[in-house]
Amino acid sequence: MEANKDQVQEFIFRSKLPDIYIPNHLPLHTYCFEKLSQFKDNPCLINGPTGDIYTYADVELTSRKVASGLYKLGLQQGDVILLLLQNSPEFVFAFLGASFIGAISSTANPFYTSAEIAKQATASKAKLIITQAAYAEKVQQFAQENDHVKIMTIDSLTENCLHFSELTSSDENEIPAAKIKPDDVVALPYSSGTTGLPKGVMLTHKGLVTSVAQQVDGENPNLYFHERDVILCVLPLFHIYSLNSVFLCGLRAGSAILLMQKFETVTLMDLVQKYKVTIAPLVPPIFLAIAKSPVVDQYDLSSIRTVMSGAAPMGKDLEDTVRAKLPNAKLGQGYGMTEAGPVIAMCLAFAKEPFEIKSGACGTVVRNAEMKIVDPETGDSQPRNKAGEICIRGSQIMKGYLNDPEATERTIDKDGWLHTGDIGYIDEDELFIVDRLKELIKYKGFQVAPAELEAMLIAHPSISDAAVVPMKDEAAGEVPVAFVVRSNGSKITEDEIKQYISKQVIFYKRIGRVFFTEAIPKAPSGKILRKDLRARVAAGDIPHQIPNMTYMQNQH
Repeated sequence: MEANKDQVQEFIFRSKLPDIYIPNHLPLHTYCFEKLSQFKDNPCLINGPTGDIYTYADVELTSRKVASGLYKLGLQQGDVILLLLQNSPEFVFAFLGASFIGAISSTANPFYTSAEIAKQATASKAKLIITQAAYAEKVQQFAQENDHVKIMTIDSLTENCLHFSELTSSDENEIPAAKIKPDDVVALPYSSGTTGLPKGVMLTHKGLVTSVAQQVDGENPNLYFHERDVILCVLPLFHIYSLNSVFLCGLRAGSAILLMQKFETVTLMDLVQKYKVTIAPLVPPIFLAIAKSPVVDQYDLSSIRTVMSGAAPMGKDLEDTVRAKLPNAKLGQGYGMTEAGPVIAMCLAFAKEPFEIKSGACGTVVRNAEMKIVDPETGDSQPRNKAGEICIRGSQIMKGYLNDPEATERTIDKDGWLHTGDIGYIDEDELFIVDRLKELIKYKGFQVAPAELEAMLIAHPSISDAAVVPMKDEAAGEVPVAFVVRSNGSKITEDEIKQYISKQVIFYKRIGRVFFTEAIPKAPSGKILRKDLRARVAAGDIPHQIPNMTYMQNQH
């Protein structure tokens, strides 16, 4: 990385890799299939649960059929489809099919509650929800109340639902000619950003093409994927890490993408051994499960050459354990956030011509982008080895939050710098993250927004005030815990509060502990002083292990 100092003492950091030409004028699907003639007979998708294999030619053709089918259903350029799916070939076909007609895919976790799905479907103005029969019931009432919304299932025929075969049986030659502009939105994942409630993150064709190219294009790609690679896709495609750095990057590089619906240690080991997986993008909770499993040593995992960790920090002890289990593999971390498109920094051990890396670092800033470290108090950019808020600028960052210009302005400043809310520093070359300004809780890499849970708690008649903060947990990384002020005369219990929240949210947003208190500490502005509460959680008088707390297993 090079640092430049100009008259205003701006310290700008860039990648050690040279910038490259990025064809970000192309629509995303055109860019991903640009080398189709080279790869057309190669395996593109391997469906782990069934063993079905789709070549690149199959995937491109089916995606165009789906595009035609979406158009026949009345979907037009700029319309939104909601993908409420586990990892499946249909997720890929629907996402690419929408791109072909200039439509937008919003992705959601199928384990969300009906209320959470309805919020996202309403905010995104989704016209079609594609899901599995097992989750159709969650959206039936929403579709009844919004008669412009259609539901489609990918597996068994379900009452009041269309079937995905209606799309795949369409004529691929009947796709409308869409004039897709580089700044048109193609993906709309939801993120809580640095604070507040979940918001639609507008990712454009130009942004995602740039992000994928920053990783896998050029003579020395930062993330070296090639056409002989088999990439494990166990991380959920509704999460931006998997959507971008596994699916889209794998597609561009001509690799085979091995789809798993959920993590289960023995199944994963079987598939790695059977298909000779070479690239394993994972998250720390999966590494922890693998490190602790006695069955791992019974499998031949020698095909794995690269192990990528992301979505949450990975400690040195866990790194060392994984290295011992996978001695042939290069291991490194990446760092990003949905709003940044998403990759901000990436380990250079993944490059075609790798660099030495330092333990605990999360790589160097991606190519064709700029990074600066800013003092949160003064706004001044910082030199090397001085910590501050990490800011990123480049064509890959989001266009903004959907229908929320104020939140967009708080995140992207007038000079185009996206403020991450994370605190870190850059040494001679690499980025180290040391703290988080933002309030998000990270449960196994999934975002939990304290404000969302606080709004639910305060709505309860027996609660007068509440605050939610993270508590460290070995398996999950962090779990949400609540400080609660009871209403006058209320005798509401911890279990009652936990049950009340559980009924409204997905498993990873459930409250781990409830601490009753006389008052919530607040600044004169009314802002909750979360630092004070986090300090109380970290104090010895509050236990770190969570009794009677069973989280759903196998959901990453």
